Amino acid sequence: MKTRIIGFDLARAYAIFGMFIVNFNTVFGSHTNHTGLSGFLNLFNGNSSTLFVMLSGMGVALMTNRNDYTLDERNKIKSIITKRSSFLFVLGVVFYLWWPADILHFYGGYMHIAVLFIFFPKKYFLYAAAAAIIVFHILLTIIPYETGWNFDTLMYNDFWTLKGFLRNTFYNGWNSIFPWISYFFLGMHLGRLDWKDNNTPKRVLLIGIIVYLITFLIQSFATSMTQNKDLVFYLTADYLPPFVPFMLGTASFGLILISIFILIGNKVGDTKIAKILASTGQLTLTHYIAHLVLGLIFLSIITGKTLSYDLLKEIPTDPIIILTYAIAYFLLCCTFSYFWTKKFKNGPLEMLMRKISDGQKNSR
Repeated sequence: MKTRIIGFDLARAYAIFGMFIVNFNTVFGSHTNHTGLSGFLNLFNGNSSTLFVMLSGMGVALMTNRNDYTLDERNKIKSIITKRSSFLFVLGVVFYLWWPADILHFYGGYMHIAVLFIFFPKKYFLYAAAAAIIVFHILLTIIPYETGWNFDTLMYNDFWTLKGFLRNTFYNGWNSIFPWISYFFLGMHLGRLDWKDNNTPKRVLLIGIIVYLITFLIQSFATSMTQNKDLVFYLTADYLPPFVPFMLGTASFGLILISIFILIGNKVGDTKIAKILASTGQLTLTHYIAHLVLGLIFLSIITGKTLSYDLLKEIPTDPIIILTYAIAYFLLCCTFSYFWTKKFKNGPLEMLMRKISDGQKNSR
């Protein structure tokens, strides 16, 4: 599949915008208030991260979407993906010093494992996704999920020990490999579908809507269906821990969004606005790092608050300020992306990663 599908980049642009809202609100707002505008901002929790992971899996599948690779070509592709995964893992671990909720080192883990499966038939990606969820639930019976966590400060106490690092990475970190790699494998399955067929996004959209509605109804009426508090918690848990209902809800919502953006891209992909948004989606790695450094620093200046863990104990910033700032910051990112991609094919961090992994040239 040589032709770039603009709908994927539109979905990435949406995902990075959602990430802006989630992280700005987590640091300066209230991630526990589910009423009014604060409740609206918290709707983005989980959905943006899962969409990112699904799109990453799709990207890996799309770059390997042929049936006639030679053995040398397969080995070269595996080498490139392995190097990229290593780059993201190291970058993420270093970035953890600044942002303890980093997702990049988990991405590196997903990719490093996925490279073992990339040339398998697409049905095996779904088997692998289900297996990862099962492994996570087995681990739940062995290790208490709260191990290592201080949920008052949202800090992981022993991350920098070998035991804590492995536990966080594979089991109970923000986006731990089990079960989050399931989203990556689901994305790989999606990447193997024929998206040039206009019926594909329609079928995926229908599946997403059905699963999402079923999950939503179960979660909404959980307290009416059972008085068992543990079961209610299992059905309604949000993000931490990532139980099956949470994963089904966020994955199906991802299917809905991806399908909608594919359909939108097919209709308006040649418009200037779509191209600007798509250019932003192509620079998600750069924008991810930048918004957690520049974005948070600028917002701390605007609010007059100092970036520290004490922010979690302060009165939350008005949600309208956070939303307005997120929109303004996103528009600045769109402007930067549009002019940057006029001269360069990839963003600053993207070109660094590609140069390390496959020696790709940077300019047009």
